[in-house]
Amino acid sequence: MSEYGIILCTVGNAENAKQISYALVEDKLAACVSTLSVNSSVYHFEGKLYDEPELLLVIKTRKELFEEVKSLILKLHLYTLPEIVFLPIMDGHAPYLNWIGDETC
Repeated sequence: MSEYGIILCTVGNAENAKQISYALVEDKLAACVSTLSVNSSVYHFEGKLYDEPELLLVIKTRKELFEEVKSLILKLHLYTLPEIVFLPIMDGHAPYLNWIGDETC
């Protein structure tokens, strides 16, 4: 079942989250994108410590689409260095996984 996976991607605002989400689903690169509110992300970047509110995109897709998903995110994302991480789904509800396959190209 590892042909399916979830991509995690944080964004800084709701507008960018919607822009990326709609583009991925409309282009059939993702079956669904869920947006979760993150109260605080603490990290170092370019020598500075940040504590920022972010949104987390949970992108349901197929492994073979990862490079296309990544390219689209990089094109639309407002960050210099966005988080784009693929996590394989090792097992799951077969009808749901089949739906992911049906909804992606």
